[in-house]
Amino acid sequence: MREQRRVAIVGVGKMGEAIVAGLISSKRYTNEDILCYDISPERREYMRNMYGVRCLDKPSEDMREASIVFIAVKPRDMSEALSSISSYLDKTSILVSVAAGVPLSYLRRHIPRPIPIVRIMPNLACMISESMIAYSTEYDIDSKVEKNIVSILSLLGRVVKIDEQYMDAATALIGSGPAYVAFVIEALADAGVRLGIPKNLALIMAAQTVLGASKLILDRNIHPAMLRDMVATPGGTTVEGLLILEEKAVKSAFIHAISRAATKASELRIQS
Repeated sequence: MREQRRVAIVGVGKMGEAIVAGLISSKRYTNEDILCYDISPERREYMRNMYGVRCLDKPSEDMREASIVFIAVKPRDMSEALSSISSYLDKTSILVSVAAGVPLSYLRRHIPRPIPIVRIMPNLACMISESMIAYSTEYDIDSKVEKNIVSILSLLGRVVKIDEQYMDAATALIGSGPAYVAFVIEALADAGVRLGIPKNLALIMAAQTVLGASKLILDRNIHPAMLRDMVATPGGTTVEGLLILEEKAVKSAFIHAISRAATKASELRIQS
């Protein structure tokens, strides 16, 4: 593999933009290291103005300068996108797919030349380098290449490797997860407003409380049930609230919501 800093992002919708923002905010990449392409003239102009990156009007030989190419288009647009860039990928390229429901076998069929192909499921927190990122690879990927990919993905957040069979579940948990957490934060904030706390303060209090609880679980490596028990002293206020959540089957509702999202992800899967 040649040493090459440039990264290309094909498709700069919300997720593609989040990757660009995260790479730049990591300080390991500058806007000059990033090359973008999007079919939409409006998105191309937006990315140029917002991030100062070079955004191609169409795929070109310039893409050969990129050692890693992220492809972040909708599943239905994947075939066309792969066809448009395939001639600019060579043995020094690495293709990283961000598209939900697009298996490695499909990607390999459209990119038959021997380049490493990786499938990832991140979320919008890539923008602030706090994403959860699950990735899957083909079984024969070179270990040095994989290490390089993980190193770059780590600039965007926490990285774990999973078997591809779990990607639909990862799509529901990681990809959709921020929306569910936002739902919880909104509910906590609304409860604060109901109790008389000004709306702007209630939102800050709710969001920081969720952030703090998450960091405790991750940094101290404790189970959520342990944190819950640490807070819920016998006969205290927390126990009363937890009783209502149990009565309303809130935990079950979240499990069903994520399961439904995973089912939808499997329905969107492109057949290889």
